[in-house]
Amino acid sequence: MKLENEILYVEMVEHGAELTRIYNKKTGAEILWNADPKFWKRHSPVLFPNVGKTWHNVVKIQGEQYPTSQHGFARDHDFKCIHAGKEEVKFLLTSTDEMKEVYPFDFELYISYRLKKNVIEVEWEIKNQSEETIYFTIGGHPAIHFAKENETKADYRLYFPEKDHLNYILVDIAEGGADPKKVYEMKLEDGYYPLTEELFERDALIFDENQIEEVWISHKDGTPYVGMKCEGFPNFGIWSVKDAPFVCLEPWMGRCDDVGFEGDISEKPGINSVESGGTFEKSYQIIVG
Repeated sequence: MKLENEILYVEMVEHGAELTRIYNKKTGAEILWNADPKFWKRHSPVLFPNVGKTWHNVVKIQGEQYPTSQHGFARDHDFKCIHAGKEEVKFLLTSTDEMKEVYPFDFELYISYRLKKNVIEVEWEIKNQSEETIYFTIGGHPAIHFAKENETKADYRLYFPEKDHLNYILVDIAEGGADPKKVYEMKLEDGYYPLTEELFERDALIFDENQIEEVWISHKDGTPYVGMKCEGFPNFGIWSVKDAPFVCLEPWMGRCDDVGFEGDISEKPGINSVESGGTFEKSYQIIVG
C-alpha cells in the first residue's frame, strides 16, 4: 500500500501494519530506516499490547500469569487492510485464540496512516470487545534514517522547542526493567542537544511525565530534518544502535515495567484501560522538514 503527494512517497505493509518507507521527493532522502538487519531488522513497528519488556517477561492478569515478548505481538502479525484511499490507509488486527493465550482479551486494533503535505499522521484505535475492562500499553518506534549515506550521529542534533532541560531514566539491562530511582538531566542549549554514539551506550533514553510533545532531528547547523509531534503522550523513548545511521523517536502510551514490578496489570503505573464496549484513540505526526 502507498500514499503519495508532490512532497512525499510513503509505503506500508499488512505485516504489523508497519510503515516501511518515507521518501522525500524534493531532496531524494530516504527518511525511514531500510530494515537492514546489520543494525536493526525493522522500520517502524507498532508496540502492542506492551511497550518494552514486562518484569521477568510475564504479566499478571486477574490472578493468572501470562508470558510476554518484548514490545508485544502486534508487530509480528498480519493485519487486514480495510481501506486504501488517496489520503488514508487503514489496517485492522482482530484478537484470535492464539493471541488470547498470552493476552486474554477480545479487541480490535486499527492503525491508520494519513498523508497531508509534508506530514504523516499515525492513528491508533483500540476497541474493547471483551466483557471486562482491558489493559495495555501502546507505542510507536519509527527509525529516522540520516539524509546521506556517509553521515553519522555527529552530523545531527536533537531539538526540543521551548525546553531548557529534560529528565530521563534508563533501562537496567541486566534486570530488563526501567530504573526510575536514577534520574539523569539532559541540559539543552537553546533547545538543542548533540547526537553521539555514547548517548545510547545503555540502550534507550526514557522520558516520563509528558515531557516531550515535539522533538526534531536537525542537521548540525540547526536546519530541521525530521520532527515529531505527539501531544498528550506520557512517555517517550529515544534509541539507536551503535554506529547505526538512524535514530528512533518513540511516542509511548505507557512503557516497560519498572525493575521489580510484580503487581497485576491493572496496578501498573501508566497503564491504559478501556471498559467493555469502549474505544481508545491516539495519534501522532511525523513531519518532514
